[in-house]
Amino acid sequence: MIINIYNEKINKIIKKIKKIKNKINLQHKKYYNKKNFLKNNINNNINIQKNKKKIFKIKKIIEKINIIKNKIYEIQELLKLSIIENDHSILNDIKIELKNIKKNIKKIINNNHFKKKYDNCNCYIDIQSGSGGIDAQDWSKMLLRMYLKWLEKKGFKTIIIQKLSGEIAGIKSATVHVIGKYAFGWLRTETGIHRLIRKSPFDSGHRRHTSFSSAFVYPEIDNAIKIKINPSDLRIDVYRSSGAGGQHVNRTESAVRITHLPTSTVTQCQNERSQHKNKEHALKQMKYKLYNLELKKKNQEKKNIENNKSSIRWGNQIRSYILDHSRIKDIRTGIETRDIQSVLNGNLDIFVESSLKIGL
Repeated sequence: MIINIYNEKINKIIKKIKKIKNKINLQHKKYYNKKNFLKNNINNNINIQKNKKKIFKIKKIIEKINIIKNKIYEIQELLKLSIIENDHSILNDIKIELKNIKKNIKKIINNNHFKKKYDNCNCYIDIQSGSGGIDAQDWSKMLLRMYLKWLEKKGFKTIIIQKLSGEIAGIKSATVHVIGKYAFGWLRTETGIHRLIRKSPFDSGHRRHTSFSSAFVYPEIDNAIKIKINPSDLRIDVYRSSGAGGQHVNRTESAVRITHLPTSTVTQCQNERSQHKNKEHALKQMKYKLYNLELKKKNQEKKNIENNKSSIRWGNQIRSYILDHSRIKDIRTGIETRDIQSVLNGNLDIFVESSLKIGL
């Protein structure tokens, strides 16, 4: 009976939601306990802020789960109504709603994998032809097309900012700017070497050739540095200034020392007669020092990205595409498919989602 089939589908979804919510609740409990631990130590301000963001994100996920649960309740009521009134036309509405719910559940599961620092950023993907001559250049072009198709399906905006054509066919290299929420999170596990094995269309004897192409995914790091100082992160000490400056300078506590607790950065000023002006100068110094710290951090992050790029070697394969055997295998996850054409047409979810699931 059709009604029973829909009941089974609803029960499966309810079990899935329960499983997800239990997992999310455990995460919430973990970070909530951490919050209580951190708040007792004033030197943990940076970790406190990170923890707050994580708790906020988890609460948003719980809100979305509750919305889905309410929707399920509405669908159950609609199903009861269709039984009472013997009206099967309602089932079509239920079918559409269940499809949307499954899509939203999948989105929640995937978004919960994005926990790394730059996962929510835009990104770039560099494709570089490796060993294999014309075949490798043709393979690089196929990879570029595959990623562009997949990104289009995912709703990302793409801009090809650089493309160097091959001498006879394909491309030697290309760089794509990918714009959209969680662009880097979705693509980062694709960094590595992609190996193609096929009977070469460029070989008159149609012999089997192996070609290599590398993909390197890196986040778009915002160069703008905004310095916001939380007053609770500062310890301000006043003291009597030393040295020349007359009786007023030496007798009143006009000198100011400011300590930024999360970074242990210290500035001080005692030049002015006014404590207020000394404080103003010390705060300006603090902003400048924190700006320099952030600048150094960003420059180091960019350097690390370049180092990671140069560390990709042609032996670090992540996936093999064996065309004449109709098989694609991900070496890291063990996931395989024989639907080669579908993957090359941009249906990459089977590989990307499994990579995210195991925490790559």
